[in-house]
Amino acid sequence: MRPANTSPEAWRIYVDICRQMTPSEKLAKTLELSEMYRNELKAGLRERYPQADEREIFLRCARILLGLELFERAYGEVSFEVADRPL
Repeated sequence: MRPANTSPEAWRIYVDICRQMTPSEKLAKTLELSEMYRNELKAGLRERYPQADEREIFLRCARILLGLELFERAYGEVSFEVADRPL
């Protein structure tokens, strides 16, 4: 599905490039984009919670990525009171 801010011509070029990629290239690109997303997420959390240490940033990121149910199964109940904003 073409993003609204992408022209049909640009989208065709993108799809053609993706079709030419090997499975390992597609996997590498997927992992690269996932890492980029996680880094942006962590940067946003550091900005929102400047007093948080790296462990708290890790846990906040994990909660967002895993969802509350899986997060609590993995890490137990964790609560944060940083800047009067509970997690």
